[in-house]
Amino acid sequence: MKLGGVNRIRTRDRGWVRALNSVERPARRLVCFPHSGGTAATFRDWASAVPGDCELLAVQYPGHADRIAEDPANSVAEIASHVVAELLHLDPVPCALFGHSLGALVAYETARELQDRARPVRNLFVSGAPAPGRAGGGTTHRATDDELWSGLRELGGIDPAVAEDAELRELLLPVVRADIRLNETYRPDPHAEPLDCRLRCYRTTEDPLVDGDRLAAWAAVGTGRFSARTWPGGHFDLVSDPAELIADLVAAFAEGVVVR
Repeated sequence: MKLGGVNRIRTRDRGWVRALNSVERPARRLVCFPHSGGTAATFRDWASAVPGDCELLAVQYPGHADRIAEDPANSVAEIASHVVAELLHLDPVPCALFGHSLGALVAYETARELQDRARPVRNLFVSGAPAPGRAGGGTTHRATDDELWSGLRELGGIDPAVAEDAELRELLLPVVRADIRLNETYRPDPHAEPLDCRLRCYRTTEDPLVDGDRLAAWAAVGTGRFSARTWPGGHFDLVSDPAELIADLVAAFAEGVVVR
């Protein structure tokens, strides 16, 4: 997990969806979902890379950053339900969702519920995550603190300044553990309707969490056009250096969108 953006001030009752740019009359909307341990701030720098008519939103999970005083969510579906409730209050425009790792599963569940509520998304972009039917399982969330922290460091998801900070470690470990539990206990609805949207998947060649077969299985979750792209690198390289990723998904999202 690429950890950072910690707010040591404990506050309550912050919203789930955060605006990262200001667009008076957006022609499209991109909603981003962070990985385990990540925050809405993960996507702050994306604002300068999306088109000027694209509203950029990011999700803040409970227990993270300025919501650190709140209890973590109990399930991926619970997060999706709250996000959908806030998105339904926004003007309907073509919408795309992007999620990395845990965020990919939350984005998928959000897309499913929006479709059930007659507000289907146009594009679902996912990276660093196996398809829902192949996700879940594992006992990492039950590891000792030392084992969990060591594993995260080996995966390359902890900023060096954070890794040696004992106070931050104590603050972040419960958050990361709760997120990993969400991931490992996730089970998709076996009776879910297929998504009717364009689906594009991303992975990196050195990602130990996702192989090509598990990525390709995403094609089965929908009936729309499916595509995939692979880059060299590790699990977090796409979100740590996202320039090519942003350019790719912006181009894919722009196909067929009528600019007002």
